[in-house]
Amino acid sequence: MKNRLKVLRAERNWTQSDLAKALDVSRQTINAIETGKFDPSLPLAFKAARVFGLAIEQIFDDSDQ
Repeated sequence: MKNRLKVLRAERNWTQSDLAKALDVSRQTINAIETGKFDPSLPLAFKAARVFGLAIEQIFDDSDQ
């Protein structure tokens, strides 16, 4: 699943550790999501959306394009 976490994180000058702390997950989890090796659970996707003040669809894209 494609996502904009890395871009959104960079816009705020956050490290992966900063975002991990905000989402209550490990830095390795953030890295895996950003690189497409792991798809977040629905609760985690909602939490990320709240942290960034965006809709889930504005962060995650599950299309095959």
